[in-house]
Amino acid sequence: MTRQQLEHAIRAACEVSEDSEIWIFGSQAILGEFPNAPEELRASIEVDVQPKNRPEKIDVIDGVLGELSLFHQTHGFYVHGLPTEEAAILPQGWKNRVTPVFDEISTNGKTGWCLEAHDLAASKLAAYREKDREFVRVLLIEEMINSETLIERICMLRIDNPLRDRLVQWVQLTAEEL
Repeated sequence: MTRQQLEHAIRAACEVSEDSEIWIFGSQAILGEFPNAPEELRASIEVDVQPKNRPEKIDVIDGVLGELSLFHQTHGFYVHGLPTEEAAILPQGWKNRVTPVFDEISTNGKTGWCLEAHDLAASKLAAYREKDREFVRVLLIEEMINSETLIERICMLRIDNPLRDRLVQWVQLTAEEL
């Protein structure tokens, strides 16, 4: 996915949901803070969103812009409408750190609020899938995030202590390895 595709997703999701703002919380949120992120971070063809002011419209987004939709077939990527609290475990205070993607032309005056990179990484680690750990590893290698801030964000996740300890240990070991 490219930044231009993300901007297209913002326009389309806002239009379909009749909202002027959306939360972007999947891996492609990285394009908010890093429009030219490395290709391995942009591999997904899915943008996870929730309308900020009209969360009840997630099903409309999924139906019109989702996987296997005409939008997906036409543009080669799709927009997945999801409730943030069900789709991701996010650090406390994440809404105060989001990065806006806004432009009168490219987003048609609509705003996509993208998770900040450390919040995104903490959320990815909470899922603890191999692809998510690899995503975070690339963020660390490319110095797009730092391990100290990532550990702080992990400590802000609402997860049990054994999982938190496991994630902190993974970050420490990975940072040492790099």
